[in-house]
Amino acid sequence: MSVKTVEEYLLHLQSKGFQFPEDAVGFIYFGKHYTNASDEITNTAIELTLKAQLHFDGSFYVSLLERFVANKIETRYDAIQYVKEKQLLLI
Repeated sequence: MSVKTVEEYLLHLQSKGFQFPEDAVGFIYFGKHYTNASDEITNTAIELTLKAQLHFDGSFYVSLLERFVANKIETRYDAIQYVKEKQLLLI
């Protein structure tokens, strides 16, 4: 699977019926730029936030992004391994 841009990923989620409030979309881009995270890591943080919280939680999302960037995590696979190892989520 090729990496989608954040915009493409959000459109994909919307096509599956998930609706983001307008402020959430802005916050997603804020977090991406604030942490200088790649699209792949940003999308993974969105995915894991939704799985853990069952809705978009901006502070949880930014916290994940910060952890991923601080630990030099660059792929979805590595991000999922990281949250499993740190027991941040039960996935």
